Amino acid sequence: MRVLVTGGAGFIGSHLSERLLARGDEVVVLDDLSTGSMENVQHLVGADGFRHHIGSALDEPLVAELMDSVDCAVHLAAAVGVRLIVERPTHTIETNVGATENVLKAASKQRRPVLVASTSEVYGKSASVPFAEDDDLHLGPTTRSRWSYACSKALDEWLAFAYHREKGVPVVCVRFFNTVGPRQVGRYGMVVPNFVTQALLGKPITVYGDGEQTRCFGHVQDAVEASLRLLGSEVAVGHVFNVGSDREVTINQLAELVKERTGSSSEIVRVPYEQAYAEGFEDMPRRVPDLAKLERVTGFRPRTSLEQIIDDVVAELRSKGVGGA
Repeated sequence: MRVLVTGGAGFIGSHLSERLLARGDEVVVLDDLSTGSMENVQHLVGADGFRHHIGSALDEPLVAELMDSVDCAVHLAAAVGVRLIVERPTHTIETNVGATENVLKAASKQRRPVLVASTSEVYGKSASVPFAEDDDLHLGPTTRSRWSYACSKALDEWLAFAYHREKGVPVVCVRFFNTVGPRQVGRYGMVVPNFVTQALLGKPITVYGDGEQTRCFGHVQDAVEASLRLLGSEVAVGHVFNVGSDREVTINQLAELVKERTGSSSEIVRVPYEQAYAEGFEDMPRRVPDLAKLERVTGFRPRTSLEQIIDDVVAELRSKGVGGA
């Protein structure tokens, strides 16, 4: 099978491309390197069955050309990270919606299967925990750019299912919950690599808000495994699935665990949201997935421990000389 992976030089995309090649598939990567990096896929360049194109999923003719050469697509290309989203909401909306439309339009010509990456952010401020795929969404006001990412990804899902119903495109949507692991960078506000980097350098570990907000952190390899199972499942077509861990921890607990796993003496400091982002910034107090649907359809449930996830990030950063070898 030949698979188009948009955003294939990014964090999740590079791990997915690696796994696809390992199982004997061919991979065509499209990435504009705005948040991804050639370093993530450099070890794949020259491998049998691997091709890469530096370009944007907003380039409609290019997407159409590449789609014609593959059997299916995994659409991961998107604006990501809270900091990027808050600072560049126009870019977020245009990138997410425009790129998804191009991919779906190209796929509709020959009804190529498409797995569309979405996010737990679409649940917004919902208080119905754990979040189930058919729950109502509760987004913040349009005047707060914080919610532009959630809104754009929700629109991506609606667009995907519209193409499925009207044009027969076999689509699956995946809502990733705080996926973490090697190759993820903290540049755009990703909390685990930021905490680990600060701990290894002996700098203060900066917790935004009061630190009592909770999250569930899943390993990138579990996210890839779930995605591959969903991509190959006819039962999954036309549905959305939560993908991630359901082990809930506060950000304060995460900071303490990072200190413990790194052996760091870093101080944990709390920074008000208004100082970290902008006045009026809103966050989700809890974010926990219901994984029953994923397990029922695929037989898979992410189980990698948070300790192992942190250890993997620590090992990679240390291998790059962060905090010494």
